[in-house]
Amino acid sequence: MVKIGIIGGSGLDNPDILKNAKDIEISTPYGAPSSLLKTGKIGNIDVVLLARHGREHTIPPTHVNYRANISALKELKCTHIIATTAVGSLREEIGRGDLVFPDQFIDFTRLRAVSFQDKFEPHKPNHTPMADPFSENLRQILIKTAEELKIKHHKKGTVVTIEGARFSTRAESKMFRLWGADIINMSIAPECILANESGIPYVAVAMSTDYDCWRDGETVTWEEILKVFAQNVKKVTDLLIHAIPKVK
Repeated sequence: MVKIGIIGGSGLDNPDILKNAKDIEISTPYGAPSSLLKTGKIGNIDVVLLARHGREHTIPPTHVNYRANISALKELKCTHIIATTAVGSLREEIGRGDLVFPDQFIDFTRLRAVSFQDKFEPHKPNHTPMADPFSENLRQILIKTAEELKIKHHKKGTVVTIEGARFSTRAESKMFRLWGADIINMSIAPECILANESGIPYVAVAMSTDYDCWRDGETVTWEEILKVFAQNVKKVTDLLIHAIPKVK
């Protein structure tokens, strides 16, 4: 039975997209998740909504309890996870408001718990394959739905996750471009890593809100990110409403 966990940032913890929505509280062996979880349905599919940074966006990226968030969704028997995230564009062709469905990530974080495994069983090391970290099945569902809805999107891309909460320097932004990154954010790693370790197919819907600071004269502000996100958030909710019933 399909049950979708949606991990959202500001503006996406929206009960209006769910039928029969209700809040539930849950604890995990790793502590409390970022917020109460909201359960309900999209179409005939059971859905669980979780606000990654808390419903009032009070939790900085480094301090999100990613292990508790993924553990809570697994405890509620979510079979798939769709994560939404605002990102900076590292490519001219990825414009503000465009959606990107990343197929690769680069983890540039340094301070986060990146595994559920604090130790191995004797002589039984457990290393999770991560060559293709995003579910190709879910990516194709989202891509085809975006095409049907005529939403401007990019079918693949590499996202680099930085620690935050500060934005990049110009030197860092240009370095990430040289590394082959297409978009940048502060939350996909270790979230995607932990979902893979838990055996839950994971996909990200990334919305480009800015051009980071690699372009001459360009800077990033939180106010500008929120403005672009608010102007385009309906694209993401429409995508989810139409894509989720297709998941099998």
